Amino acid sequence: MNEFLRVGDYTNPILKPEAAAVVKRRGDTILSGASFPNPHNQCWPEPVPFTLIIQLGVQIIQQKDEVILLYLMDQKVRHVRMNVPHPAKPVPTWQGDSVGHYEGDTLVIDTLGLKVGPLSMVDQYGTPFSKGLHVIERYRLIDGVVANEAAKRHESVYGIYVPDLLVPYGRGTIDLDTDKKGLQVEVTVEDRGMFTTSWTGFVTYRHVLGDWPEVVCAENPHMIGTETHAPVAQTPDF
Repeated sequence: MNEFLRVGDYTNPILKPEAAAVVKRRGDTILSGASFPNPHNQCWPEPVPFTLIIQLGVQIIQQKDEVILLYLMDQKVRHVRMNVPHPAKPVPTWQGDSVGHYEGDTLVIDTLGLKVGPLSMVDQYGTPFSKGLHVIERYRLIDGVVANEAAKRHESVYGIYVPDLLVPYGRGTIDLDTDKKGLQVEVTVEDRGMFTTSWTGFVTYRHVLGDWPEVVCAENPHMIGTETHAPVAQTPDF
């Protein structure tokens, strides 16, 4: 079996029955040799935490009243309003309403109001979310040695880092200088509609060599080891 196939564990007790059924159905699709559309391969706005799983490069720009996060693939942008509350009744959007504040040296981003649609998922296994999804991200700089060790642990669990996979996006290889700090994000997810409990994960970024490229999105029907169908308009748009 292709080691890159992403099939979720639908028996995980953290999943409520509705979520488990979706994960099983999408896993069966992958095992059949096909794929299913997700926000990334269909060029849709990517919700959190999905975007942290698939976006392997990020730049953070601090401004007076907001923080802007720029992601490498497809030039995606997130705006985080600082030191303000969420609206009393946020209008659901594909990336949700994100507000932030600092706790010491940690940037805390709180996101809710994520719109639910056919591509609503928190990960590449296709795990769905409901309108009650609430995500908190905590960004902090960490020691370069600690970041390097975190990357090695990730490789031991999820597979060996393959530099050639980075070529299509124009990224360079990881900068091995451990004197440079890493960036770690602790992500806490709560969604009582889909999960039996809240859960937490970590994403660790390190410096990379090379320039920040332009990467334009196009529907990608050829996933790793699988294929999916890009949407086709039945009538002209103009």
